[in-house]
Amino acid sequence: MTLDPVAVRADFPIFEREINDHPLVYLDSGNTSQKPRQVIDAISRHYRWHNGNVARSVHTLGTEATLAYEGARAKVAAFIGAASETEIVFTKNSTEAINLVAHAFSGRAKDERFRLGPGDEIVISEMEHHSNIVPWQLLCERTGATLRWFGLTDDGRLDLADDLINERTKLVSIVHYSNIIGTINPVAELAAKAHAVGALMLVDGSQSVPHSPVDVAALGADFLAFTSHKMCGPTGAGVLWGRYELLDAMPPFLGGGSMIETVTLAGSTYMAPPARFEAGTPPIAEVVGLGAAVDYLSGIGMAAIAEHERAITRYALDALATVPDVRVIGPSDLTERAATISLVVEGIHPHDVGQILDAEGVEVRVGHHCARPVCVRYGVPATTRVSPYLYTTTGDIDALVRGLYTVRKVFG
Repeated sequence: MTLDPVAVRADFPIFEREINDHPLVYLDSGNTSQKPRQVIDAISRHYRWHNGNVARSVHTLGTEATLAYEGARAKVAAFIGAASETEIVFTKNSTEAINLVAHAFSGRAKDERFRLGPGDEIVISEMEHHSNIVPWQLLCERTGATLRWFGLTDDGRLDLADDLINERTKLVSIVHYSNIIGTINPVAELAAKAHAVGALMLVDGSQSVPHSPVDVAALGADFLAFTSHKMCGPTGAGVLWGRYELLDAMPPFLGGGSMIETVTLAGSTYMAPPARFEAGTPPIAEVVGLGAAVDYLSGIGMAAIAEHERAITRYALDALATVPDVRVIGPSDLTERAATISLVVEGIHPHDVGQILDAEGVEVRVGHHCARPVCVRYGVPATTRVSPYLYTTTGDIDALVRGLYTVRKVFG
């Protein structure tokens, strides 16, 4: 199935508007994606006709809301090839999903796999989003464990020359697709190495699940974190997938309603996963919207989306190569990179680049993209990031290139 981005754009109301008297060119989908009418309508329909709390009421609205919420869980499970919907925990975003896993580790953990202390190690990489760095730094501060990381090569790949995964490793936590330079990391290979020494493997799929087929069995990981708002769904909903027997060995993350089995003043017992990790009223409408987003993406086909993005990425890299003084950071081989492109216009700060592009209706992200160690590694204070999606056309890339020529003209 071939994806027609022009036809896809008709599903997204926001493309009807202009920015600064120019047609909207949205190249910031790595930050947050735009939302199709199907998702917007699903959320609106929920509030208009089915608004009730979940897992609490026997009345009709509560039952309908619960069915929709749990139906979305089943959709997400099928979307990533989970063995059961009981392996899907809803969170508010990827950051919370990663922190939920980090919370399970301590020096007092009942399960040896989550017991962490001095002499133990957690392995990440220099490429990580801050949400896959800071939770592990905090955990190591609490437990006395050591945080180690794979560096980056000059062309934007993980430097796997150092054999960091060893008998001291308790967890390896690696991003699947880099959110700043687009590198596709060999997470299945790293998962196999982790398991060979008895360690667990977490994959940050925030930038991969929205853009390509992801099957948790093929990844070989123990946990996968991703978020709704980058995959055509609303903000406020995220996902932690975990192997059920691991989730069942983990303590609660938050305490409150819905996650308890019994409560007395002397103590409490807790529900089985996933309810154990979903304390309080969850983001019901947001999860319903996520379910609609899964339906939408599945209808188009993730393989078709991935193929479209490969073509757009090749077109973009070739077009950017024609602009003087533009340097792309990251792999040039399309088999090892996703659609995210970070660039530097020599001698011009990315904030200036972003403002001039915005004046021409071209929306990109500028800054360190919550991946400051990557910028430090490549000696730049920030980059201009271009992140296409299923609705991106070659015309969008042409507008970007024209905007970059304007940048050069403005700065002489």
